[in-house]
Amino acid sequence: MQQSIALFVDKGYSATSIQDIVDALGVTKGSFYYHYKSKDALLMDIHQQYIDELLVRQKLILQEAAPAKDKLAAIVRLLIGDMEKQGPIANVYFRELRHLKEENAKTIRAKRAQFREQIESVLLSGIESGEFRKELNPKMIAFAVLGVTNWSYQWFQPGGELATGELAELYTDFILHGIVPAQK
Repeated sequence: MQQSIALFVDKGYSATSIQDIVDALGVTKGSFYYHYKSKDALLMDIHQQYIDELLVRQKLILQEAAPAKDKLAAIVRLLIGDMEKQGPIANVYFRELRHLKEENAKTIRAKRAQFREQIESVLLSGIESGEFRKELNPKMIAFAVLGVTNWSYQWFQPGGELATGELAELYTDFILHGIVPAQK
């Protein structure tokens, strides 16, 4: 699967042929079709693997007995850390959803919604506990958190100007405190 992911990153899903994939793997088309019924099935497998692992790791964070702000920070670290740990698959996951067949895309969108709704639940918990401001809209803030973190796959280079942990801390500070100086 890694060679396929690398091809999708380099050439894009649409420009990558089954022949490109089997050539990179050094196998026959018959061998490919033994494992996947189509290129779309391979793309779906990549998406499933990525989101399912994120959901499992998010669930572990949610099960911790920790304040909501710490859980939110842990989710930000999870998302940013994944860009380093699984950069190519994250790239395919965020960039190539539009190429999934509608039924598969619907499945992945539902799992993405589940991930977002769990962020909303952390935000709601924080609002109820007084950690976060009462007037916040958890759904819109969850979208904002995901927008800030998920777009990073486009430009973030592990080992570049910022380390992964530094970027996660920068985003967490931005999400929790904004850009306005604290009132004295």
